[in-house]
Amino acid sequence: MTDDAALIPLVAEPLPDGFSRSRVRRSLLVLAGIAIIVVAVLALLPGLASVRHAFRGADPGWIALAVLLELLSCASYVLVFRAVFCQRMSWRTSTEIGLSEQAANSLLSVGGAGGLALGAWILRRGGIPPDRIARRTVAFFLVTSIASVGLLAIGGAALALGLLSGPSDRVTLGAVPAVAGVGAIALALAAGRIARSRAARSRHRRVRTLLAATGDGVAEAVSLLRSPEMWAGSVGYLIFDVAVLGVCFPAFGNPEPPIDALVLAYLIGQLGGLVPLPGGIGGLDLGLLGALLLYGVDATGAVVAVLAYRAVLLAVPAAVGLPALASLRRRLHREDHDIRACAPGEEVEILGLGAVRMAAPGWGAPSR
Repeated sequence: MTDDAALIPLVAEPLPDGFSRSRVRRSLLVLAGIAIIVVAVLALLPGLASVRHAFRGADPGWIALAVLLELLSCASYVLVFRAVFCQRMSWRTSTEIGLSEQAANSLLSVGGAGGLALGAWILRRGGIPPDRIARRTVAFFLVTSIASVGLLAIGGAALALGLLSGPSDRVTLGAVPAVAGVGAIALALAAGRIARSRAARSRHRRVRTLLAATGDGVAEAVSLLRSPEMWAGSVGYLIFDVAVLGVCFPAFGNPEPPIDALVLAYLIGQLGGLVPLPGGIGGLDLGLLGALLLYGVDATGAVVAVLAYRAVLLAVPAAVGLPALASLRRRLHREDHDIRACAPGEEVEILGLGAVRMAAPGWGAPSR
């Protein structure tokens, strides 16, 4: 083997079809069209006078705070990405990948999985073995969900037991989320054990690979529960985003709902974001609005807050994520990145270079 592999010029690797420039442009046009329709409806329908009045009274200070909180949520996502995938990467590379995933989640109609798919392509392009990417992607999905599911179970139980104030039927409105949260955790653990046992017996390579990635990913997610960085990122990613929704109430002169109603409505409403629409438009909005109304929040305040929250949730990750993706693509083309440091001593297949043995950090270029 020689050290000349790093000197071989590469042809720029295009993004996958789902993340091409034309696809992003189409998503932006769709979102712009939806925004125009929403503005037209708010402006023209006579029954929405209170909503229009609330938007005219927007407080720039509160809106600036909402933007700052969403930036902190994006930073927390980067933190948990780095904790799960590789702490040998530089902060620049980790940040660019994490923010690129956030932009994909905001803009593309892939039901919330766009960021994970884009991140997997970037890591594969950088030289990480596919099996490691697969199991760490499963682990990443689980650890970014653990805060939401755990808080759903705890908050629901507290509401059902009367430890938190709530509507008259708080027992039902608390018990259902609590059971759902506990059930989701139990289901994930059981799925991991079943997948690992079935993988050992499967005769089909693709099925075996998928089952092994699922089982190993669940096991790695459990092991990551000991990581302070993972907890800081996962909890911060959730709490800062909930705070954005909360801030959008006083930003337009509406009283903020009780914290328990806000959190539970947020967690339940997020299920609507799984609908495969650009940025979750429609599914997430209706889910949040319906959950807020179910927990007794004023209708006008809920509509205004949800629309403002969705605007921040779409605009901020896209504004920071698209430039990060452009920068990362240039660095991938020049091989000016440190993704391969996450696989020291392993021989992996890098797109454009072929089989390359990864050098340990600080030991020079990869060899082929």
